[in-house]
Amino acid sequence: MTQNAPLPPHPGHEAAHRVQSAAQLRARGVTAAHTAAQCLPGGPWQQLLPGVYLLHRESPTNDDRVRGALLYAGRPPAGARRTVSAQHGPAYGGAMVTGLAALALYGFTSAPPMIALHRIDVLVPRTRRLRSTRFVQVIRAAAPPRPQRRHGVPLAPVERALADAVASLTDAPTVRRILTEAVRDGHCEPGSVVRELSDAKLLGHAHVADTVEALLVEGRAVAEGRLYGMVRAHGLPQPLWNVELSLPGGGFLGGVDAYWPEQAVALEIGTRSPREERVSFAAEREHLERLGVTVVRVTPKQLRESAAQQSVVLRTAMMAAEDREPAAYVVVVPR
Repeated sequence: MTQNAPLPPHPGHEAAHRVQSAAQLRARGVTAAHTAAQCLPGGPWQQLLPGVYLLHRESPTNDDRVRGALLYAGRPPAGARRTVSAQHGPAYGGAMVTGLAALALYGFTSAPPMIALHRIDVLVPRTRRLRSTRFVQVIRAAAPPRPQRRHGVPLAPVERALADAVASLTDAPTVRRILTEAVRDGHCEPGSVVRELSDAKLLGHAHVADTVEALLVEGRAVAEGRLYGMVRAHGLPQPLWNVELSLPGGGFLGGVDAYWPEQAVALEIGTRSPREERVSFAAEREHLERLGVTVVRVTPKQLRESAAQQSVVLRTAMMAAEDREPAAYVVVVPR
């Protein structure tokens, strides 16, 4: 192979072999000396990042930068580099794109486009000895999540990407737009976002705490809209919406999102914290069911992904009312 000879074509996605790591080049028989010669002024290649090369001379594209960042962050330890196979595509060693770059790749309109990002956040296991460099910001995780793939690119789950993005932002309106879009467009549920923000110790920041309140309100509104749509679409009887139940003597029984008085079936959308679900909801449900009221709990995720199945659960609960003792009389008032 002469100094100016191009690298032989490699099967796979075009963008994937436009960007190669030193280990991949070695696995294909390209020596370090040849790589260095190809990157000399006037040569056909260029170095994008330490140990990562562009096999062309044009400015790197967004795709080049993303794949280059993953190759840099996912390169194997020195003792394992010679085991990389030339017959496989990029191996990213558990690295995944996170933060604003991941949100852009997920299609968030509230996140800056990839071309406008000066850095790409990459999530790696905490044990990796790796420094941030050039446009790559390395973020470590004790237990990295399972990545989601978009066009072959491993991305942190939306909730983790949101937390890493928020950690880098100080502008409250931007934080609000990003978190609201995540919930409104069905990327994730508000509870899972709040848990991730809490794990990242971000809830103590004023601009985040204020936004979380709005996020929970947005999440509930979206879930209620899906519940209304489910009742209409599947021909369920119209319930009394958003009511509080109490005993005739004034004992409060709890608030529910929908109540069918003829069948004594109540429905609650589960948007509380895990502790509230275990304590408050369990106590309310037990009290109501002792009075003969059947309580159905659905999560926002179930309303989004399996509305038809939840409608069957509700209809079954209503049909079962015909075979049980009449429920105790309860007072129903708007919530």
